[in-house]
Amino acid sequence: MSNTPQIRPVTGAQYSRIHGVGGYRPVRVIPNAEVLTWIESSDEWIRTRSGIAERRWAGPEESVTEMSVQAAGKAIAQSGIDPARIGGVIVATVSHLKQTPAVATEIAERLGCGTAPAFDISAACAGFGYGLGLADGMVRGGSAEYVLVIGVERLSDLTDTSDRSTAFIFGDGAGAAVVGPSDTPGIGKVVWGSDGSQKDVISQTEAWDTAFAKEGAVNGPGEAHEDGRGKWPALRMEGQTVFRWAVWEMAKVAQQALDAAGITADQLGAFIPHQANMRITDAMIKALKLPESVPVARDIAETGNTSAASIPLAMERMLESGEARSGDLALIIGFGAGLVYAAAVVTLP
Repeated sequence: MSNTPQIRPVTGAQYSRIHGVGGYRPVRVIPNAEVLTWIESSDEWIRTRSGIAERRWAGPEESVTEMSVQAAGKAIAQSGIDPARIGGVIVATVSHLKQTPAVATEIAERLGCGTAPAFDISAACAGFGYGLGLADGMVRGGSAEYVLVIGVERLSDLTDTSDRSTAFIFGDGAGAAVVGPSDTPGIGKVVWGSDGSQKDVISQTEAWDTAFAKEGAVNGPGEAHEDGRGKWPALRMEGQTVFRWAVWEMAKVAQQALDAAGITADQLGAFIPHQANMRITDAMIKALKLPESVPVARDIAETGNTSAASIPLAMERMLESGEARSGDLALIIGFGAGLVYAAAVVTLP
């Protein structure tokens, strides 16, 4: 018999679930009428193309950190736990414009999460799903009792208001969820992946055009930033390529998540896709043969595309409005730059 010492086994919860969800929407509303002062278009064209009527843009005081703290505070309050019991803070964002330190560390300190490990992930519009998958593993693996997952974006900082193809799309906000132990399965298998061969379909320019920056983007360089920097990258997207990929490939991923959870579409209490485009949502509903009785999140109409924040924001709105109920099963799916994706069936808090 070997005398080699053995590592003590680590045990966690048998299952995990979402215990609380919260969101933060910036005060400033940008209606399509304002967008039309930047680009040559029409309200009808924007609504038909995307389903967006207005979006929220953050002001100088509504930083990535501040929005995250507000959203997370609501999620923690709903969960009913002491913040000190949170054993991990995961922040999904592509618009925290510092590579280091991770914004998650400041958020954890602000919330009173003690010495919990805190880190950022960059998975664009699939970021919340990636974070949920990590949190589920941490809770069931025994490395944390509760994990806070935040999706937050200030995409207005990365929006080129002269680009007719993207100026109307993006919004700001934060959504958060507390993941913790459960006696029954509350988070199904996360079906996630990436396709780096299409990494250039959604990307950033290397730098803002200096002349444009000096003119002052609505929320970008030249305004709302004390140092007046004008070299931030702007978002670019090949819309038709993204549309085709999302409609054809993501419907398959969504079905895989249903199959992995062992349920059918008619057993869902809600469908909460990433709020990328209303036409994509409608196409996915058709591909999944989703019954008309299943409520579908359409938060994009008032919030725009908030990337990593869109799913938890839409989840909160559906619960608050009564469209979806606590205990319902919801199919969530996020997809975006990378190209990356993540889908799962979850029990709503």
